[in-house]
Amino acid sequence: MLEIAHLRKQFEKLLAVDDVSLTVEQGQIVGLIGPNGSGKSTLLNVTAGSLPADGGTVTFDGHVVTNRPANQIFDLGLARSFQDPALFTRMTVLDNMLLPVPRQRGEAPTQAPLHRRWRGEERRAATTAYNLLQQVNLQTHHDRPSADLSGGQMKLVALSRMLMGEPKLLLLDEPTAGVAPALAYTIFERIAELRDAGLTFLIVEHRLEILFAFVDYLYVMHLGKVIASGTPAEIERNAYVREVYFGE
Repeated sequence: MLEIAHLRKQFEKLLAVDDVSLTVEQGQIVGLIGPNGSGKSTLLNVTAGSLPADGGTVTFDGHVVTNRPANQIFDLGLARSFQDPALFTRMTVLDNMLLPVPRQRGEAPTQAPLHRRWRGEERRAATTAYNLLQQVNLQTHHDRPSADLSGGQMKLVALSRMLMGEPKLLLLDEPTAGVAPALAYTIFERIAELRDAGLTFLIVEHRLEILFAFVDYLYVMHLGKVIASGTPAEIERNAYVREVYFGE
C-alpha cells in the first residue's frame, strides 16, 4: 500500500529525514516511534505532500506520489491527521465532518445555484457523517460548535472526518496526544475496528503501552534515520532501541 524508498528532507544544515525506507502492507497498523526531533512528523509531511522531498520516492497504491500536491495525494486515498485536531471550532461538528466529502456537485459554480441537483447528495453525506459520529458516541454533539468538545472528542471527530474523504491509508500523527488514558484506548479501539473494515494505518505515537497493544509492525527513527524495525516484541527486546529511547 505504501513504499517509501531512500527519502530525504533537509532544512538548511539539518537533515531531518536521512535515507529513510519503509513499507506498509495493506490492512496493517504500522507504528512509527522515536524520541522527539527524530524526524517522524517530517516524514509524514513529505509522504502526504505537505513538504517537498529532497530525494527518494514515495509510492502509494501503485502511484509514485513524490512531490505531488497534497490534494492530489488525498484524492488517491491517502489522508493524514495532525497533532492538533485542526477542527474549525466555530463550525458545528457535523459541518466539520462534511468538509472533505469528495466530488460534491454543489461546489461547482455552475451547479451551486441549482439546489435540486445536489440537495440529495448533501443529505446522503450528512447521513453518513451522522452515522460515523454515532459509531464514536458523538451523535448528540452533531449540532454543537466543535469548540464545546473535549480534546479527546476532537481527536475522534478528526479521525471520523478523515473517513468522509474515502481514504485507503491514514497517516496519524499522535492521535492520543493530550487525551485521557481511557479515551486514548477508545481511539485505538476505533482504529482497530477500521483496520478490520479494510483501512491501513501508519501511526506516530508516544504512548507506547497503547501503541504496542494494537500495531502489527513498528519502525523506530532517531536523528532522521530508521534504526530498527520489527514486531512489538522484537522492538521491546532491542537493546539499541532501549538505549536511544529510554536511556537504558
